Amino acid sequence: MQTANKGKLVSLSEAAALVRDGDRVALGGNVLHRAPMAFVRELARQGKKGLKLVKTAGAHDIDLLCAAGCVAEVDAGFVSYETEFGLASHYRKAVESGAVKANEHACYTVIGALRAAATGAPFMPVVGLKTGDLIKENDYFTIIPDPFGGVHVPVVKAIVPDVAVIHVQEADAAGNAVIHGPKYEDVLMSRAAKSVIITAERIVSAQAFRQRPEQVDIPGFLVAAVVHAPRGAAPCACDRAYEADIRALERFKKMAADQIGDYLAEYEKSDRSARTFGGWNR
Repeated sequence: MQTANKGKLVSLSEAAALVRDGDRVALGGNVLHRAPMAFVRELARQGKKGLKLVKTAGAHDIDLLCAAGCVAEVDAGFVSYETEFGLASHYRKAVESGAVKANEHACYTVIGALRAAATGAPFMPVVGLKTGDLIKENDYFTIIPDPFGGVHVPVVKAIVPDVAVIHVQEADAAGNAVIHGPKYEDVLMSRAAKSVIITAERIVSAQAFRQRPEQVDIPGFLVAAVVHAPRGAAPCACDRAYEADIRALERFKKMAADQIGDYLAEYEKSDRSARTFGGWNR
């Protein structure tokens, strides 16, 4: 069934154009699972600069943006590929050269900082910071007196993304989105960010969600734009849709930074075909 009401559906290039140089961008997914890779590639094609990336556990997404020279700063608890692929070499080189500032975190301190943002609080207690030296490495952390007279409490400063970019399996034209399988920190990011952009494997009718409203993870009123992006997480995996493309990831890992344009070109046809509007998938 076709309809003229495209709601918040836009093209991939239009959605990426909403991200400004210097924005703080939270990326959904976890390591090689459901990362918004089509959107990440479009950010690189558009030559975004000075991005401040936020993710609990990043891999190909952060590595690619660092290789493309788009990144100024990263807040993440972990940036590396899974065991089969080793370290995120472009990210590592960018940090070692001083081109990218890496703010040291544990995954849970990123979660705490996003929880603070989601609740409108300036900080969030993270008691686990009492152990180890992490608190010495990041000025987002400090220790404050317990206002109720107990022991001092370590806290992490809120991180408020300008935009969260989240790839999902299903969304409607109004931006209501459903995540199948592990949700990671994506729902939290959608509440913490000033704006949300959704890329979706399938666009479904609004009627589909009216029949199962309890499944909606991200409500449309939080969402600025929706992109129909089949295989939008590739070459990473998307639960219940496809596995990671091992050969593509191995090929990328061997590339020098000056070959990234060729890599982006490999995906350009499929990325550009991300439709502004299509038939409903019930």
